[in-house]
Amino acid sequence: MACPHVGPANLATPTFSDSDDPAGLDVCLKCFNGGCAGDRNHAKLHSDYRKHPLALNIRRTRKHVVRDEPPLKMSKLAIAAETEADRYDTTLTVKCFECELDDVDKTDPAIATVVDAVMKANTFSRKEEVKAWEQELTTCEHILTLQQGPPQKIESQDLGHCSKCDLKENLWLCLECGNLGCGRAQFGGVGGNSHALAHSKESGHGVAVKLGSITPEGTADVYCYRCDEERIDDNLGAHLANWGIILAERQKTEKSLTELQIEQNLRWEFSMTTDDGKELKPLFGPGLTGLKNLGNSCYLASILQCMFDIPAFQERYGTVLDSASSLADPASDLETQLRKIGDGLLSGRYSKPDSDVIVSEHSPEVPHQKGLQPSMLKHLIGRGHEEFSTMRQQDAFELLQHLVKLITRSKHTAGQADPTRAMRFIMEQRLQCLGCKKVRYTSNEHDSIFIDVPLEQLPAEEGQPPKYKPVELKQCLDIVTAPEKVELTCSSCGSKEGFTKQQLFKTFPDVLVVNARKMTVVNWVPIKVDVPVIVSDEPFALDAYLSQGQQPDEETLPEEQAATSAPAFVPNPEALAMLEAMGFPRVRCEKALHATGNSDANAAMEWLFGHMDDPDIDTPVNLTVSAGGGAYTADPEKLAMLDAMGFSGPRATKALKETNGNVERAIEWLFNHPDDEGTADETPGGTSGEASGGEAGSRDLPANFQLQSIVCHKGTSIHTGHYVAFIRKKLGDETSWVLFNDEKVVKVVDADEMKQFAYVYFFKRV
Repeated sequence: MACPHVGPANLATPTFSDSDDPAGLDVCLKCFNGGCAGDRNHAKLHSDYRKHPLALNIRRTRKHVVRDEPPLKMSKLAIAAETEADRYDTTLTVKCFECELDDVDKTDPAIATVVDAVMKANTFSRKEEVKAWEQELTTCEHILTLQQGPPQKIESQDLGHCSKCDLKENLWLCLECGNLGCGRAQFGGVGGNSHALAHSKESGHGVAVKLGSITPEGTADVYCYRCDEERIDDNLGAHLANWGIILAERQKTEKSLTELQIEQNLRWEFSMTTDDGKELKPLFGPGLTGLKNLGNSCYLASILQCMFDIPAFQERYGTVLDSASSLADPASDLETQLRKIGDGLLSGRYSKPDSDVIVSEHSPEVPHQKGLQPSMLKHLIGRGHEEFSTMRQQDAFELLQHLVKLITRSKHTAGQADPTRAMRFIMEQRLQCLGCKKVRYTSNEHDSIFIDVPLEQLPAEEGQPPKYKPVELKQCLDIVTAPEKVELTCSSCGSKEGFTKQQLFKTFPDVLVVNARKMTVVNWVPIKVDVPVIVSDEPFALDAYLSQGQQPDEETLPEEQAATSAPAFVPNPEALAMLEAMGFPRVRCEKALHATGNSDANAAMEWLFGHMDDPDIDTPVNLTVSAGGGAYTADPEKLAMLDAMGFSGPRATKALKETNGNVERAIEWLFNHPDDEGTADETPGGTSGEASGGEAGSRDLPANFQLQSIVCHKGTSIHTGHYVAFIRKKLGDETSWVLFNDEKVVKVVDADEMKQFAYVYFFKRV
């Protein structure tokens, strides 16, 4: 039957995303939105809302493979990537929702071209992955000023061999003189004796290209040994032609550095076996769905698993909104993408084995899940962000903070609470002058807390990495809440004796997120170290850390003086000396201490590493701060922090008022309100939109907390290595720890060791 909707008005050219729903994926042939074709029928809802009648239904069934003999050894000269046709049988049908037809003629010329384009289009995840890697690579001065020797033809077509050994693979061509040298030994058993590097050191030549990575399209691995970085050569074709290599005649024969790095990250796993060597049994079901590693995304997977274990997130994002079908671009809507991930993780619909391989002696692997692929969410939350938009490994805790900001700023559906409020609480700081004994209390809202872990190295064992003395969690909390002396001049009595400063909990959250900072400095480089932090499975009380507030016999520092004359800032001499000893200029040291509370050299050092590229990093810090903004009194220390970042006067005061005194959110507010001069009348005691939902957290006692989930990290830097999550789950009649290692979800017999080396802790109030 002919369909009247076939025509240009209802068809377009695709850029597209994929899915493996059993009923198939319906791809709108007008806007290429992908929707469920099964009982949930989101494609039909999309058609009804957008008036796009035509859709291509794609159903894929996994081919069964019987491994009854050992796999063939991969040829170094012909790397064939596994294709969709190798893995799946695909069935295509075109349907019209308006005509209620499931068999529209897909050979119609108006449709056939679009269907063909859909099937050839890059998947969303692959396209974003490639784009992100391309963003990583740039050219350099050594490539731009490259001077080549006289043209000649080298033995590259037959791969020749290294000029200093007999290796015929992993060869690097020096683009300056045509020398062939083997590269460094690489992950996956790729041999190399580093003769290309040796040639660079001997000759001073910097730029080389990996022969086996050259493609006819003009891409290849280009490395600058002088920069010690992978680079891009925009004139690669001409530079290779100088040595008789014609791009059109080349064929890629070896894995690129990018492919090797992705492969390494995918294989870098936590132990998935028991003490007796048996592989841990995978789990399946609601709340037990894994997340596929996109190459460098374990930091994202581990944080998402812990966040969606929080009841407030389950209530908010546990179902998909039908109204998303009416959105012009669901892929750019944070609410839709979070609900999509939440539904996928919690429903159990996608928690099933991903192996159609018949197990034999040659394939003894345990069939784990395929895992959800969080490509769209990763792209959305990373869009415009210098780090999260890349394919580099990232700090899992920084991602958590970034996600909380995005969710807090997003528009919340009527009747739906902000789920991050479950994580919010208030810390109260007490500042007392050692001269006149007057006090000032200030409050600041938080969604997590840092704990610095004391480092006490144990006697070294020969041939073993350094080990550290175990620390109780209570010791870390005692350090965070202990009184300390700060060098400030009193604005009331003029005393230069300083102040005592102490911060305690004014309220407690439903979910307390703790980031354990375990860092030391080796050769001026911050290194993560494994310090055991002892945390019990049993509930523990935080009542002793509750602030009692201002007492009747305490005299407050005058408000008018606090509002107009902030205490003078004097850098902590011990911390300043430590930073200067590391080679940082004094101006930068003062600025870092000014921005991080003037007490901790490690915190200031971390701030410096994160702000090296700030345009005003070498501008002297303003050591006095004038506050303004009417009757609202801002905390002078917070004003000083904003002033160090270039925000001062009424704007800084208003930003703090509008964000309930939260410095981080105040900075966000300032960037989002560049034209607001802070001159509006400030009503004393007024509440901002942030604070209008009531005070975050609760003062109710007892305040008992129990460890619910942790994010663990393996590696010497939080920006490399591998992240996993351990979550306490109800499995039948028992409660057990479950390991979420990307798409692998297994029951853990003993999680005590992993709890000691966690990076982020999630405690629930019980």
